[in-house]
Amino acid sequence: MDAGPDSAAGRVGSTSSVPQPGDDPFYAPPPGLADLPPGTVVRSRRVQLAFFGRIRRGAATQLMYRSTDAHGNPEAAVTTVVVPRGRDPRTCPLLSYQCAIDAVAAHCFPSYALRLGSQLVGASVQAEFLFVAAALARGWAVSIPDHEGLQGMWGAPYEAGFRVLDGLRAAVSHEPLGLSPDARMAMWGYSGGGLATGWAAEAAADYAPELDVAGAVLGSPVVDPENVARRLNSTRWAGLAALMIASLVHVFPEARAVVDKHATAEGKVLLSEIEGMSTGSAIHRLRNKDIADYVDLTFEELFALPELRYIFDMTRLGQAIPSMPVLVIQGVHDRIVDVGDVDGLVRRYTEGGATVRYHRDPLAEHLLLYPFAVPMSLRWLGNRLEREHRGGRSTWPAVLDTGTYRDLAGVLPGLARRRR
Repeated sequence: MDAGPDSAAGRVGSTSSVPQPGDDPFYAPPPGLADLPPGTVVRSRRVQLAFFGRIRRGAATQLMYRSTDAHGNPEAAVTTVVVPRGRDPRTCPLLSYQCAIDAVAAHCFPSYALRLGSQLVGASVQAEFLFVAAALARGWAVSIPDHEGLQGMWGAPYEAGFRVLDGLRAAVSHEPLGLSPDARMAMWGYSGGGLATGWAAEAAADYAPELDVAGAVLGSPVVDPENVARRLNSTRWAGLAALMIASLVHVFPEARAVVDKHATAEGKVLLSEIEGMSTGSAIHRLRNKDIADYVDLTFEELFALPELRYIFDMTRLGQAIPSMPVLVIQGVHDRIVDVGDVDGLVRRYTEGGATVRYHRDPLAEHLLLYPFAVPMSLRWLGNRLEREHRGGRSTWPAVLDTGTYRDLAGVLPGLARRRR
């Protein structure tokens, strides 16, 4: 149960590599999932965690559990659960932290990337353990789900949310962890993790009404995949859109049909290669590429296809109204997620009756706001876990907020204490 540092924590030592998910029998789904309720744990193990696979940070428990895919079919999913050292688990709130996996390749999943002995994966997941550590320093247990599933279904509607919620169910039902079945819960993610958190917030009332979810932080969520693909095409970030396309061909038969009919031979080979790429590799490989160069249609003709119109409608956040308060964070100068998309989502949630706090940062862009949003996210989550909340909008830049630096500085002593 103790996921704080052991005697070797905080030291860089010799490490043996751990197998990637495709070579690890832990990830093989067992039979009979259809007979189990969502959230049922089917397998567990203890693992050692580390920053970037090398700097030891102690132990965690990994759970495989029954969840549900976008089509309502039973599936297996995995989460990594960390309990803070020195706390009675029965008193710990439980946070689900959704990493910005943003890739199809299994070596980008947090259950692999956060383990001692993992290789550098070329994605932000390993750096995000800093944010998880900040939550642990506050005395919160943390569930870190592989929210894209075992097949890396980035951008698929709803199922990422189901995996988040079932991961929370699994964590509190796994008796060796010692967490309370009535634990107060919260959810948090940024970018692709914000998208997964959004789906979980929208699905919670119907899919997991028994969970006491106090609030959700949606940091720069990928609200509208169509607009993101349009915005990023032929830019330095074109690989991000390509990664989502590579995922969605496995989610929607309609997407596969479009690829089979309209993709060039070069396009089909490239799409297959993308499935094995990390986020960084795809961004580098596809820098400034135009999707129209890999199909037999113009860009506008491609996006006008009825099959794609259907997929875009299905994958857009705002299908339902969150049942818990939400904090939405977005930079005005974000070049990846358009602030207008997030404005629209906030308007939809607010008009639907949700309690929304919206930080619309006038100075920040996507990558800058990522770390600078951490202090306000932790403060808001702490208030929600203590049952305090206020809605409204804030526009004072996080980079100019003295509280940002005070709270960032406050995290560091907590991390140092965890090393001792």
